[in-house]
Amino acid sequence: MCGIFGYVNYLVERDRNYILNILLVGLSRLEYRGYDSAGVAVDGDNDGDTLIYKAVGKVSELRRKVETTQKENKIFVAHGGMAHTRWATHGAPSERNSHPHRSDPTAQFTVVHNGIINNYKELRIVLEKFGFVFESDTDTECVAKLAKYIFDTQKKATGAPMTFTNLVKAVCKELEGAFALIFKSAHFPHEIVCAKRGSPLLIGVKSTKKLKVDFVDVDIEPTQVDSDAALLGVDAPSIRRTQSRSFVGEDGVVVPIEYILASDASAIIEHTKRVLYLEDDDIAHIAEGDLHIHRLRRDDQMSSVRPIQTLESELAQIQKGSFAHFMSKEIFDQPESVINTMRGRLNFDQHKVLLGGLRSQLANIRRSRRIIFSACGTSFHSCLAVKSIFAELCEIPISVELSSSFLDEQLPVFRDDVCVFVSQSGETKDTLLALQWCKERGALCLGVTNTVGSTISRETHCGVHINAGPEISVASTKAYTSQFIALTLMALQLSDDNLRSKPRREEIIDGLFKLSSDIKKTLLLEPELKKLAYDRFKTEKNLILLGRGYQSATCLEGALKIKEVTYVHAEGILAGELKHGPLALIEKSMPIILLMPKDRHYDDTENALKQVTARGGDPIVIAVEGDNNGSFQNLNVIRVPKTVDCLQAVINIVPLQIFSYHLAVARGINPDNPRNLAKSVTVA
Repeated sequence: MCGIFGYVNYLVERDRNYILNILLVGLSRLEYRGYDSAGVAVDGDNDGDTLIYKAVGKVSELRRKVETTQKENKIFVAHGGMAHTRWATHGAPSERNSHPHRSDPTAQFTVVHNGIINNYKELRIVLEKFGFVFESDTDTECVAKLAKYIFDTQKKATGAPMTFTNLVKAVCKELEGAFALIFKSAHFPHEIVCAKRGSPLLIGVKSTKKLKVDFVDVDIEPTQVDSDAALLGVDAPSIRRTQSRSFVGEDGVVVPIEYILASDASAIIEHTKRVLYLEDDDIAHIAEGDLHIHRLRRDDQMSSVRPIQTLESELAQIQKGSFAHFMSKEIFDQPESVINTMRGRLNFDQHKVLLGGLRSQLANIRRSRRIIFSACGTSFHSCLAVKSIFAELCEIPISVELSSSFLDEQLPVFRDDVCVFVSQSGETKDTLLALQWCKERGALCLGVTNTVGSTISRETHCGVHINAGPEISVASTKAYTSQFIALTLMALQLSDDNLRSKPRREEIIDGLFKLSSDIKKTLLLEPELKKLAYDRFKTEKNLILLGRGYQSATCLEGALKIKEVTYVHAEGILAGELKHGPLALIEKSMPIILLMPKDRHYDDTENALKQVTARGGDPIVIAVEGDNNGSFQNLNVIRVPKTVDCLQAVINIVPLQIFSYHLAVARGINPDNPRNLAKSVTVA
């Protein structure tokens, strides 16, 4: 949930102001991951000194504090700094609970952390017995103090200090839970060590010289060989490389280089496009311009190299441009983002779908006994939205489960099941836990994510990237529509061996061809929706959304958007359930939005409309163009383009997104950063 950022320069002169600015800009790129408080740690004026700045609130507050308290602008040829933006889990938002956390008043060790340390209470009790005084309520502080305890104990016992890497290994072996950690120490100036387990962490590499190879070796620790084996001539184990091959020049000397560490690629893209993704239990040590990757445990059968990849994103994609907020920009990105999701995957002339990520497993998926979708929040709603079309086209039993309750209910999963895990970030903790549960039971696991290199994309057997582009606003908009389309493409490809469904598939593919232009037309409704938000709903405290069939998920997603960014209590209700209880809520003063497209549920939805109006309700109706139903008389009707019934939900969600955005702005709320929420939910 939090965002961590690190910057290391070697043989590249940077002054302290430049370094602080890089750290603060990096944090601002990660602010969607948490914005309760923020902090940075950089080198002081004297060797071994560490300057720590903290502030409650957004990164702008931290920048203001840094600018008012900044000391002499010293120049560094080598330096390691780190920063953190917090989403509070342990301890209220405050300066004392802000990261970085230190091991002692002299800050011999400082740490920033994304994740949760499950056994922090036990560690804290032990450390307090050894005389450590805690300054915060967080789980992270015990990591910094544990590092100092292990370092001091080892030095006292052997007379020699531990290496920075071995120290971090020793610390991580004592930790339970999920974490991405960055360590900085006065004992190891200009060095940074980071460790990953369960939480995302990647390293960007910036150099003016070309790298010799496009990968980094994982260092193999030497093992002891007994004397008998040596006498028998057994090959000695591999010796650890003293330098990574990637970061040395032709003459064998380390090149001037900068490293950027971050929770997400959005904070790296403006510096470099060359990145490597750390695997769980990787420990990366950056010192003297060189990068070494170690494994927490030996012989764990992980790959012996980490490839250096090239990011495809552009800086413009993570900037607002002419829009006031990222949410608005991302809503208006959708005509292009839906095309990007389909690009290279759909042949509209031949009505063919090809998802390269599923090609190797198509036969196994088609033979499956059941398809289980697992997701949280908006991703869960996208799964609900396509459940009907999957069942119709694939003729396989479909189950849609909330990841957060998957393990609670210990759902039975079998080897002939296919489990699909949907997550925008690819790092959602509950979804990862469900993925682990299904993999252990032998199910074929598919991932649908927006983030290349994410944990879900690496841990699943196959999958689809939705290619919606970076999404910065906490409230998901374009990722929802792209997930919807990617899942629909999956259903189309899985059913292309069924001749009976051919006319239906061709109808859907024709609808997908026109989808981008239909969304563009829908976006033209913004002035009407803005007026509605300001004039009629600005002061409302409750809101009901009604829909049926394909629109059921649209109601739930629309209600979630309104709850997230406006703090209005909104409830999505299936119109068929209205008379089974919710009708008691209907009165003249109750705000209602009714989704009523021209599909096979039209007559039933009209009955729900009459039930509402008969009891004094005055709903806003979202209908299709050309629908002049007499029941709409005296009602406010929003008309959207008509498309194929199973795709109408993509069109209908757009006005609800626009409405929720303008309602938030009307109520004086920043829709990009709603209270208590963060973009990437990496804690269970």
